[in-house]
Amino acid sequence: MGWMFDSAGRLIARLQKPTNHRAPFTVNDLTALRDTLQPGDVLLVEGKGRISGSIKYLTQSTWSHSALYVGPIAGTATDGEPHVLIEANIDEGVVSAPLSKYLHCQTRICRPVGLSDADCEKVCRYASERIGLGYDFKNVIDLMRYLFPWPVTQRWNRRTIALGSGDASRIICSSLIAQAFDAVRYPILPKITRVESQTAPREIAEIRHSSLYAPCDFDISPYFMVVKPTLARGFNYKDMHWADLPQAHTAHVTLAPEIEGAIAEVA
Repeated sequence: MGWMFDSAGRLIARLQKPTNHRAPFTVNDLTALRDTLQPGDVLLVEGKGRISGSIKYLTQSTWSHSALYVGPIAGTATDGEPHVLIEANIDEGVVSAPLSKYLHCQTRICRPVGLSDADCEKVCRYASERIGLGYDFKNVIDLMRYLFPWPVTQRWNRRTIALGSGDASRIICSSLIAQAFDAVRYPILPKITRVESQTAPREIAEIRHSSLYAPCDFDISPYFMVVKPTLARGFNYKDMHWADLPQAHTAHVTLAPEIEGAIAEVA
């Protein structure tokens, strides 16, 4: 069956070509992104391909792709820019990438809260060690079926424990990041069961299988904080320049030397 999903994958990769060249509503500032991102952050991306559009429709969200920011990776660079992201792409599998790759895309930073330095290092190392893995085309197809809003699909969803090929050498973008955080038991969207006891009720968390995650889950997770570079760097609405309001300009006037000297004497 593997050849069938590989063939489907090649078709999907062709469908990933951008459908239009619509610019993002707000243009990313590469310097602001670079200054704001920290290792362990999840960068969500609004893709522009047809498959991306399907994922956004099925998940009812803006985000169709996710990448993990790990910081500069030694020995990797594109046009002199170091690779800082780990991601799983349909046409490449698990690879590293520079931040400028998503400069012209709508993005969102989701940051784990309270993650220790040691666990953050483990998360980044886990993802980095999986560079070279293939893309799990069956997982993305299963995920689309899993999310499709048909009654028969909803009944199938309740019985679903895991999606994908089950091949450890293949993975999709959100599953890669979910596995990395699962490795340190950092929650994303765990299944919570309330257990009654003689003392007090307790909530028991159960990890969902990584293949069930979509990019938007990091956005809606109560354990990840949305970080906006504009606000993180300091923002004052009074500094905004509005097109319909007159701007105060300070003109620099050059005075004759004798006049400047006279003013200086008076001062």
